[in-house]
Amino acid sequence: MRFRPLAAALAATALLASCATPSSSTGPMSFFVTSAGSGRGADLGGLAGADALCQRLATAAGAGGRTWRAYLSTPPTFAGANTPAVPAVNARDRIGKGPWYNAKGVLVARNLEHLHNGNNLSKDTALDERGGVVRGRGDTPNEHDILTGSRSDGTAFAPQTDTTCKSWTSSTDGSAIVGHHDRTGPMPENWARSWNFSHQSAGCSQEALVRTGGSGRLYCFAAN
Repeated sequence: MRFRPLAAALAATALLASCATPSSSTGPMSFFVTSAGSGRGADLGGLAGADALCQRLATAAGAGGRTWRAYLSTPPTFAGANTPAVPAVNARDRIGKGPWYNAKGVLVARNLEHLHNGNNLSKDTALDERGGVVRGRGDTPNEHDILTGSRSDGTAFAPQTDTTCKSWTSSTDGSAIVGHHDRTGPMPENWARSWNFSHQSAGCSQEALVRTGGSGRLYCFAAN
């Protein structure tokens, strides 16, 4: 009998602790799709310019107290006669460890593994920084192509083919890998449903991105 009060107290403490712990399914915004691109097609001013765009939009939305990074990869470059080799930059290595929540507080991914395998990204959850729905397939215009330059695991491609519009500095020559934020496409194959690795753009200009089904938008993640 003398153990019952202690057991009851421990049970009450555990109950209070569970009530005080916030649900992992909600949290402050740490992910969004940009409400606009650079306006120069895939010329984002490199990774630094893309990060600055994410930071600027997050700040305007009241979330500027965190460090924001664009989900973009860049390929390596080989050493030249007078230049050293430059290693690849992988999108997955730039964005922190999660968890990530959209502008309405909905969990989109718990961590990097979940983000790249089984995440909660869809047209309903891949919102812009103001909580707005991004137009997708079936809408006019369709803007579901999101610039990534990445493989499905969030890593960069080999340098032989341009997949990043010259490391996000070109609005003319080249092409870029995009994903579909709405997880849909013209066919049922996995590429059509990929959020980060669906197909290459028609080119790097704003007109080419629009023609492919996008507008130069990016994914932005809070890295801290």
